[in-house]
Amino acid sequence: MTDRGPAEGLPFHERAVTGVGLVAQGAALVAALFGAAGLFGWLFGIDVLRSVLPGVAGSMKPNTALALLALGLSLAITARGPVTRRMTVVARTTAVLAALIGVLTLVEYITRADLGFDQFLFHDGTVRVAAGAPGRMAPNTAAALVLGSVASLCASTFRLPAWTSQIPGLAVLALGMLRLYGFAYEVPELEHFGDYTAMALHTALALVLVGTAAFLARPDEGPAGLLMNAGTTGALGRRLFTTTLIAPLLLGWGVLTGEDTGLYEARLGTALLVCGHVIVFTAVIFTTLNVGRRIEVAHARAESQVRQNELLQAFMDHTPAAMFIKDLDGRFLAVNTRFEESLGRSREQVLGRLDRDVLPPDMVRQARDADLDMLARGTPVQRHEHLRLPVGPQDVLATLFPLNDPSGAPYAVCGVFTDITERVAAQREVQQANRRFHALLESAPDATLITDGDGTIVMANAQVEQLFGHAPAGLVGTTVDQLVPGSRRPRHSALLRRYLRLPDPQPTVVDKDLYGLHSDGGEFPVEVSVSTLQAEQETLVFLTVRDITERKKAEAERAERYEQQRRIAYTLQHSLMGEPPRLPYLPSAHRYLASVQDPGVGGDWFDIIPLDKDRTGIVIGDVMGRGLDAAAVMGQLRAAAHALARTGVPPGRLMTGLDAFVSDLADQLVTCCYLVIDQGTREVTLCSAGHPPVIALDPDGSARRLPAPVSVPLGVNDACGGEPYEQTTHPLPPGSTLALYTDGLVERPGTDIDAQIDALAHTLDVTLKGAPADPEHLDHAAARLVSTLMPDAAAHDDDVTLLLIGVPE
Repeated sequence: MTDRGPAEGLPFHERAVTGVGLVAQGAALVAALFGAAGLFGWLFGIDVLRSVLPGVAGSMKPNTALALLALGLSLAITARGPVTRRMTVVARTTAVLAALIGVLTLVEYITRADLGFDQFLFHDGTVRVAAGAPGRMAPNTAAALVLGSVASLCASTFRLPAWTSQIPGLAVLALGMLRLYGFAYEVPELEHFGDYTAMALHTALALVLVGTAAFLARPDEGPAGLLMNAGTTGALGRRLFTTTLIAPLLLGWGVLTGEDTGLYEARLGTALLVCGHVIVFTAVIFTTLNVGRRIEVAHARAESQVRQNELLQAFMDHTPAAMFIKDLDGRFLAVNTRFEESLGRSREQVLGRLDRDVLPPDMVRQARDADLDMLARGTPVQRHEHLRLPVGPQDVLATLFPLNDPSGAPYAVCGVFTDITERVAAQREVQQANRRFHALLESAPDATLITDGDGTIVMANAQVEQLFGHAPAGLVGTTVDQLVPGSRRPRHSALLRRYLRLPDPQPTVVDKDLYGLHSDGGEFPVEVSVSTLQAEQETLVFLTVRDITERKKAEAERAERYEQQRRIAYTLQHSLMGEPPRLPYLPSAHRYLASVQDPGVGGDWFDIIPLDKDRTGIVIGDVMGRGLDAAAVMGQLRAAAHALARTGVPPGRLMTGLDAFVSDLADQLVTCCYLVIDQGTREVTLCSAGHPPVIALDPDGSARRLPAPVSVPLGVNDACGGEPYEQTTHPLPPGSTLALYTDGLVERPGTDIDAQIDALAHTLDVTLKGAPADPEHLDHAAARLVSTLMPDAAAHDDDVTLLLIGVPE
């Protein structure tokens, strides 16, 4: 790589503007040099410096030389562009000095006064002319100096438009050229006006330079900007302007030379001059057209390239990644919006600058090394980088690749930086989640297997080896049924398939008839927890397996002890309740179902008590609660009720006695119903202490509830004020059937007990309507009632007692 000058690498227009600025400074300095030479000639009496052609073209006056020196310095400072405030003051002061000299001279010409400042610097002994004075400059020179000063002052004030300095500059240029045309064509009328002194030849040259400097002091604005622009108008304007300055001058000089030598007369000379102009400008026109055509083609290509660049820029700006293009020195040529946002810099702050001027300091060396490494490889490079940007730290996927010219040599570096911060964070989360999952899997106390939907093991924890004797890694890829005894595999596989076919399989635990197979061939009962997880496109099955050999043994022992206790309790209850007598004159049938909870004993009882040859007492009761305590209270009440009934007391007094007995027991509540059947009078007398109503089926009617006042249960009468237990008597025709029962038969959660009692009466009516009241029909009816009101007899949680009494005809 080679070092470049300060203007190298800049766009063409900027380079042209810089060059024109240097030309303007040079012209102004040369004009100042002319003025300095004139002053030097007056100071040391050197005639050639005061007058280039003494006696022919006049001399440069001292005031003219001073004004040219001041004006040249002013324009040289102004043409440099932005300068310090002090230099601006110097430029304006010298311009005002030149303007003051020109204005005072014009005032002398206009007023015909002699202000005396023409001889202020040097005494001019030149003979006074008709309308002039010794040492006084020509009026056209004074006017040119005033216009040049105005141009310099306007050029140094950038708030004013550029034409305010360039138009006066062109006027100064025209005045100087007019004097040179007069000298070239030997036309005295163009050298001076009337009897006034003539403008010196080198003064005219200095004014041409001053006009040029004033016109080009701001070359990128105004009329000068039209000539210096890089487009078609600028190229054509420069050629036409040059032709206008040179071609007429040469043609006129040629025609006058022919006339002076006698080759032709003035009339023919004029025709030749016109013809020459036509030929020259025709050639200029075609040359300009050719240039314009080339410029148009180049412009079309440039427009096409601009459109392509716009499309490329639009593509880059709509790309979510940060993109840039740099030259081989690291100077940014193009960036997109994402790049601007990442660095917090505008595109104007980035383009044309080196990476060390744009990137954060800690990234400069890293970026430069990456560019050089990619250029050395000659192929695209992609790497993951962590960058600390002004917007915050980012993880990026950096892609660098070279841009090659048609010969294959790289001329630029393109970079694409894709923000993958969220992706990297997500990957870290996934990795962390995997580690947590593996840690959780290994910390599980039970053997855990994860399989796919076909039963192939994809993961296992360390506890699997303790349970099955196989290393977890050795099980991956095998089917889970390899851990099941061969004879049981079809059932295990069927259970798993059936579970997976469920629409929404929920986690479940299966421990019935499931067995595992140890590596040594031993079988053992297991409990398996099954759940599923839908992972992407596949279903994963989680199997948690636990050895329940000890649990099975404990459950078998507990079941054996429970059954033993249940038999003992059941025997105890039957011994307490006793077996009611079977009376030939009063057939009966009964059902007793113990609760499936607790030890299976409760407080239900019934009793049939013969009183005399015509009367029989029937009692049924229910001690609230279950267990041995309720059975013990039931045994006491049954004995007490049997004893009281044998004394022949009526039902109301029997209930009063039982209530006193229950009141002596702590926290007991008993429902009871006692009735006496008198076959002689064909009546039944009953009393109820909070017990469900008795159902009576008459031989000629339908089943109905026997009306009876229902008093409070036994054990709470004292708390209710000691109300007596009332009894009632109803006729009982022969062939009737009575149904007595406890609430366990008709009471169910979520059902109406009255509806259940109605269902009991209806079933009794349907079963025994028209049937004789013998033991066989009564037993069949009892079975029918229990099956109808208790469809799931194995799940009831209360004792159930049913007693059917038939009154034969």
